[in-house]
Amino acid sequence: MSDLAFQIAVIGFAGIAAQWVAWKLQLPAIVLLLAVGLVFGPFTGMMNPAADFGELYTPLVSTAVAIILFEGGLTLNFREIRETSVAVRRIVLFSGPMVWVMTALAAHYVGALSWPTSMVLGALLVVTGPTVIMPLLRNAKLKSRPASILRWEAIVNDPVGALFAVVAFEGYLVLHGNHEAESLVFSLFLALILAIGGGILAGKALSWLFARGHSPEYLKAPILFAAVVAMNALTNMVLEEAGLLTVTVMGITMANSKISSLSELRRFKETITILLVSGLFIALTASLQMETLLSLQWEALFFILVVMAVVRPIAIGLATIGTGLDWKERLLVSWIAPRGIVAVAVAGLFGATLTDLGVADGQQMIAYTFAVVAMTIFLHGFSLGPLSRLLGLKAANRPGILLVGSSPFTISFAKRLKTDEVPVLIADDNWVHISEARYSEVETWYGEILSEAAHHNLNLARFDHLVAATDNDAYNALITTDFAPEIGRSNVFQIGRSGGSERRSMNFTIGGLPLFKPGKTYPELNGMIDQGWVFQSTRLTEEFDYEDFRAGRPEEAEVILWIKPSGAIVFSTVEGAGLPQEGDRIISFAPPRLARDREKIEKATTTDKVKREERARHTTEVMTNKA
Repeated sequence: MSDLAFQIAVIGFAGIAAQWVAWKLQLPAIVLLLAVGLVFGPFTGMMNPAADFGELYTPLVSTAVAIILFEGGLTLNFREIRETSVAVRRIVLFSGPMVWVMTALAAHYVGALSWPTSMVLGALLVVTGPTVIMPLLRNAKLKSRPASILRWEAIVNDPVGALFAVVAFEGYLVLHGNHEAESLVFSLFLALILAIGGGILAGKALSWLFARGHSPEYLKAPILFAAVVAMNALTNMVLEEAGLLTVTVMGITMANSKISSLSELRRFKETITILLVSGLFIALTASLQMETLLSLQWEALFFILVVMAVVRPIAIGLATIGTGLDWKERLLVSWIAPRGIVAVAVAGLFGATLTDLGVADGQQMIAYTFAVVAMTIFLHGFSLGPLSRLLGLKAANRPGILLVGSSPFTISFAKRLKTDEVPVLIADDNWVHISEARYSEVETWYGEILSEAAHHNLNLARFDHLVAATDNDAYNALITTDFAPEIGRSNVFQIGRSGGSERRSMNFTIGGLPLFKPGKTYPELNGMIDQGWVFQSTRLTEEFDYEDFRAGRPEEAEVILWIKPSGAIVFSTVEGAGLPQEGDRIISFAPPRLARDREKIEKATTTDKVKREERARHTTEVMTNKA
């Protein structure tokens, strides 16, 4: 496959196809990407990007990795690690060097590699790539604390590990007279100043440029790309691979600056990153030679086992002593350490160079690195979910629903969901309203759902669906529009979306899907609750199918959603939702059937309204006294 344009098209299509299949089958995407790369490269010989792209291959890979690390830095907000800052610092500052030294010793004494190759390989395997961790965390849905540690470690350690490898390689050159020690120290010192200082200055300059309106919206993303590529190349001129640290610092600096358009920029960058990760994994794997893979012996397997089962647990165990993490979190973090693109890319660069300098086993470093990457991706990718579930570190064992707006309607809905063991939470910034939900023993969150505090303190990974049900239709549309990119546009719903006049109706791109068809307003829904409408749960069986269910319900009864045996939730208003099947549990909203029932409900409703009014008055008095 010599046509480069066609080769790029095949890599791009195959990468996104692998991502889609992984999403559909709930598999780690990286495993499929590795498999596709092996099939295209060493197994069939269809392509060899490293040879086909020639001199462009290394700079293209370096630039792509820099963009990926910058996007990762954009996700790191300091508010997120208030609880885990000590653990993150120790893992980066203490466990990193420990992993380097212990891995180098294992590579030499267990893997039978020479000292130069062992030292560079040990530095490379410090990294736990964000290109692997991010997709795994997206699927695993861990609790916020262990997820935060793994994400921060992966993004910060990638450039640190690359710098360690550069130092090890340059140290070898100094010992063999190719470079002067003073030159190495000066280059390292200058690169660190440029990487950290330049990264901070560039991040602040871009933040100032965007915040002050000195750049139009359509130019912000191109300016970011140009700045990332330029800063990466500039720092690399001083010290190879030091640019990765520069762009990471840039990303973190911008993530902690108050820029109104940051969320849009981050989403755009995430889209580009998915494309780059997919393409890079296939390209790097396809560039491997079959001879390199066949050069692996039993020593390589023993080396991998030592790295995974001995080196990592010891380093993390020692570094996290007294950090406030419990033993379950420390166990999970000490096991999960998949390596990614940076390790493979840098190994290819230094492995070939060491071979040219006369190090006999320089090429074996590439084989060892790929073996570690493949094994850790496979084992950690498939074990993260079961292990986090076993340790009780999953945010939720099944899909949950976030209800925004506390009212008699949402409280009744939440109570029904809670009874059916669906994780549910009501969020509201009105203390009187949220108090009603608290009295009903429903999990609540008091605060503005669109605030930065909500995004950092409220673990949104627990929820696969959102229902905006406040008394303000425009606010409901704003909430669903904001959360749609994160939760999924087909998973956000709102009340009150009736057609209305053409002048008053909102653009179809704004807001979420209607919870009811036709739409029902806030007063209408709460009035129905007062009239005795209730949420009911009904399981379909072989003897009692959906037709029997409809026949036994009033015509005006509404099917809200149904819960599959697997725990998956399907809302009835989603296009293509189909009909509930045998084994599904239907949650419906139905009126009281008989006049006698209506009388009982009206009496109970009157009593409840009186109690609510009394509690509201009491709450208001308490808050007034506090004020």
